[in-house]
Amino acid sequence: MLTVEDYAKIRRAHRDGMSIRAIARTFGHSRHKIRQVLEESEPRAYRRSRPHRPKLSEAFRDQIDAILLEDQSAPKKQRHTAKAIHRRLRASGFAGGYDQVRRYVKSQRTSQRETFIPLVHEAGQRAESDFGKIYVDFPEGRVHVSVLILTWAYSNCTFAIALPNERVESILFGTMKAFEFFGCVPKELWWDNPKTVAIEILRGRNRKLNDKYVSLASHYNFEPLFCMPARGNEKPHVENRVKYLQRNWATPVPQFANLDELNQYLYQCCVNDQQRTVSGKSESIATRFAQDRQQSLPLPTATFDPAVPHEREVDKYQSVRFDDCYYSVPRGFAFQKVKVKAYVDRVEIVGLASHDYQLIARHDRSYAAGSHVLDPLHFLETLERKPACLDHTDVFKNWKIPREITDLRASLEDRHGPQPGAKQYIRVLQLLASHPTDRVCLAVQQCQTAGVVTAQRIAFRCDELEQKARRLETRSRLLDNVDTSSSELAEPRETNLRGIPEVYVPLPNFAKFDSFLSHGGDSHAREDCREFTS
Repeated sequence: MLTVEDYAKIRRAHRDGMSIRAIARTFGHSRHKIRQVLEESEPRAYRRSRPHRPKLSEAFRDQIDAILLEDQSAPKKQRHTAKAIHRRLRASGFAGGYDQVRRYVKSQRTSQRETFIPLVHEAGQRAESDFGKIYVDFPEGRVHVSVLILTWAYSNCTFAIALPNERVESILFGTMKAFEFFGCVPKELWWDNPKTVAIEILRGRNRKLNDKYVSLASHYNFEPLFCMPARGNEKPHVENRVKYLQRNWATPVPQFANLDELNQYLYQCCVNDQQRTVSGKSESIATRFAQDRQQSLPLPTATFDPAVPHEREVDKYQSVRFDDCYYSVPRGFAFQKVKVKAYVDRVEIVGLASHDYQLIARHDRSYAAGSHVLDPLHFLETLERKPACLDHTDVFKNWKIPREITDLRASLEDRHGPQPGAKQYIRVLQLLASHPTDRVCLAVQQCQTAGVVTAQRIAFRCDELEQKARRLETRSRLLDNVDTSSSELAEPRETNLRGIPEVYVPLPNFAKFDSFLSHGGDSHAREDCREFTS
């Protein structure tokens, strides 16, 4: 078979005056072949002769068309393959081979395949959102993590954040963080149809939406739009970003101590990615996103509350069950209906107090089913009635309080006896509900230094320290309000403030008299009473 180089040599030989007979003798080809080479500048492309292929009869073609039409309404994974269609035709009397059926089925399906028109989106108009899944190695093992991704259609600028789940509160929180990262809001935000957001799919593109997602769209003033069912190709930008996340940012499998470290890494990836230039574009992502920001909506001045409220009832254990976890509330709200505000990272419980709804408890959110998240301060009032629970419940056994307070129990029991001492210790613990831990520890230390350690004395000392702190705060506030810009006014005001003597009369504590009457001549009671009158 002659090559292109052979053609070139033959044609150059004829150009230099060599006859066809001489060329044929020199190159070893017939004169007919030499004439053919001189007429063409390169070898002819190889064409395989088309074998005879028997055609399907019209009856079998109609039968195949009917099967393919029926498949359009069948589940995607339960449709006929070409081999299954061939078996059905053989059962109905078809004597031809499988290849005939395969070719015809392929031609029919190719003609029915969907084609698309390239879309162009204006700057600032459209953003797309979706969840991607990646594996991450944490200290407790390899975990499948959900990552919310939001991408601008014009610039391809992306934000990604790892979340504990794909529930409504996670979508609200992640979307809010994305808008804060971008510093602006798109006019349209596209999703597919997650059931947490699109509760019901109606005719066309109409959806019945979750109320909190509607509130989010109203707060940020974007239009919530959704793809048609099973049409993820309608938001191709975020679909590609999910693949990019998995192939680039999460390969090899990343290792982090917790979710916060993972989010710091994803945040930096999003920042660095803005310097990249997308294939087919001449400008970087950052340059194009500047145009997105210029045409987009501004962030609202008010902050959106990404909590999902739930109505619950407090049980006899002063706990509220939410998401298969139990969260404690103060005793005064037992057996009442409360509102649980579920955030991604915390749970806030709101109850009716003094004819108004107030925040009564706040806990870190737990995702471990069956877990109990209990605040010991909520059970101190009940503990006074049931002091034995101090040693028989995990609520107090696992309570991490300073050693100055834990060591106090032994001294109180040595001095007053096991049961009276435990009751006094409980009263000291109750002080933690109204005073900071540092103040209670300081009061205990000062009472131990004075040699009089009782619950009443410690409570009285806590009140003194509180009033002293208030006086210092008031004095500091007054000094801050002094106008030092005028030298004439500054000196007299400073002299006046320093010249007023500070007189402090402690409030009477009638518990001292009760102690004196109940203990009679007890030296400690007399000392407490002297303290009251001093």
